[in-house]
Amino acid sequence: MTGSARTLVGMLTAVATCFALVSCTPKPVEAAPVAEDFLEALAARDTENIGELIDIPATAQSVINSTWDGLQAESLTATLGDVDVRENIATAQYTLDWQLPRERSLTYDTALTLTKTGEEWTVRWQPTLLHPSLGANQHLELHPVTAERASVVSSDGVEILQPGTMWRVLVDTDQVDDVRPVAASIAASVNAAHGRDETVPLIDAAELTEQLDRASGIYSVTMVNQVEGARVAEELAGVAGVIVNDEAAMVNLDPGFAPDIMARVSTIVAEDLDGANGWRVTAVNEHGSPIDDVEYHPAQPAPAIRIGLDHDIQRAAQEAVDLRANSQAMLVAIRPSTGQVLAVAQTKAADEKGDVALSGLYPPGSVFKIITAAAGLDRQGLNTGSIVPCPGSMNLYGRVVINYNQFALGNVPLERAFASSCNTTFADISTNLAPGELTETAKQFGLGVDYDIPGLHTVTGSVPVGETPLDRTEAGYGQGLDLASPFGLALVAATAANGSTPLPVLIEGHETTASEEVPAPEPEVIDQVRQMMRSVVTSGTARGMQASGALYGKTGEAEINEGSHAWFAGYRDDDIAFATLVVLGGGSETATAITDRFFLNLDGMRADRVPVMAG
Repeated sequence: MTGSARTLVGMLTAVATCFALVSCTPKPVEAAPVAEDFLEALAARDTENIGELIDIPATAQSVINSTWDGLQAESLTATLGDVDVRENIATAQYTLDWQLPRERSLTYDTALTLTKTGEEWTVRWQPTLLHPSLGANQHLELHPVTAERASVVSSDGVEILQPGTMWRVLVDTDQVDDVRPVAASIAASVNAAHGRDETVPLIDAAELTEQLDRASGIYSVTMVNQVEGARVAEELAGVAGVIVNDEAAMVNLDPGFAPDIMARVSTIVAEDLDGANGWRVTAVNEHGSPIDDVEYHPAQPAPAIRIGLDHDIQRAAQEAVDLRANSQAMLVAIRPSTGQVLAVAQTKAADEKGDVALSGLYPPGSVFKIITAAAGLDRQGLNTGSIVPCPGSMNLYGRVVINYNQFALGNVPLERAFASSCNTTFADISTNLAPGELTETAKQFGLGVDYDIPGLHTVTGSVPVGETPLDRTEAGYGQGLDLASPFGLALVAATAANGSTPLPVLIEGHETTASEEVPAPEPEVIDQVRQMMRSVVTSGTARGMQASGALYGKTGEAEINEGSHAWFAGYRDDDIAFATLVVLGGGSETATAITDRFFLNLDGMRADRVPVMAG
């Protein structure tokens, strides 16, 4: 072999050896795949694999698990970005996207560091690989941002119900051998609290004993307000089986303000007041103490709930009916333009009979002449100037109808007969109506229509069809089978003021439904009814009232076997319709006096709030 040949063979051998060495040497491990493996393990919460990839496995696993648990995380997506390698150190950029409860997400960018020892890359533990704001021994936690509960305000903007605290008295009956001393202790403490604050309910020890005898497990006895509840809790602390807990509740800032209605309102609007909670993600230390928020989403409080009750009108009405505290006196007020129920006031004597102002049915007496007059105007061609008979007594189909003290006016205009409340006139009108016409007219004024009003149980009343002349005779002046509630007659007055029956409502946003739709009275009928109601106050049976403003109304005295109910219903030109009843109150002047005091009270309250201008 020549020298040149030997040289070529050597070169080829060297090349072959070189290729052989390259193919036999392992390919160096790169940083990016290790970063990918770590992020996959983190997203899967695979702490075992994380421990093999990181330099301080125990610490890393603890903090990673605490963050998963603290965030209540449902899943995690980790997306690797750029990996920057500089000799034995690499930095991996990535995005973490945590899926949290209630379809919330926490997304942010962060980074981790890898170091190379020999041919292996290892993730270096740092809290910032979980979040750039984390420090040593810190992890992430999810917490709610609680929305403050909204308040309930009156239609004139006064806060009535406010978020607060009540105390609930409970008995664990499984821990009580003899319920009698337990019931006696609870009754003594709670009733003592009632002596200090009448808004605390009274408890009958005997009744509570029977209830506890029948109960099993935890039995809720009563709720006590924030002030007295703490004292009750202290007094009952040593009684076996008794638990007194404070809990969040809507507190009536004025406990005397329509308490029964406000209790129902509180139940109905409970969910409406909650608003939408926000949320925050917080860096906390190993003890759970917060360090700083890394994400914050504020709560969205619900707007205040407005109710129809007017604070001043309700108070003025309550003070007015309490002038007859020993009687069953009541007053209902409605805003004609909106249907808002402005006030429902009853004396304690009336309270004992239930919600009688809203659903108690009584003969309406001469207040019903509003309906009879409207029927005569609409169906008999009458007008306010029509000459009608008003004798002291009148025999109609064998029924002798008499006026109060048998007063007689002779033949007079309809307006004067209405203002003077001639029974004979309106008995004659109704007798000459066709069966059902009086019923239909009453419904045009809301009387006889049923309303489903959230927060109120109401009955308006009923008017018979009047198949016989005798039925129609007595119905014409509010006797016989005519029945009405104060709420129903307040709605009649509101119809006269508004021109059509307003849909009554208590809670804004909670719709009222009516049992049927009835056409409104004709405008010319309404105009003449208003004219006659005004005459009642200026020259008729309600003359002499002291309250300011233009008042329109109709008085009534409904006779029953035990005596007479006193009525007055109408409206004032500042958009307030009313009906006042004193059960067995005698003549209508009793109800008129309460109504007059109601408006005087209201005007005084409003005047007190008007600022005095400097001279």
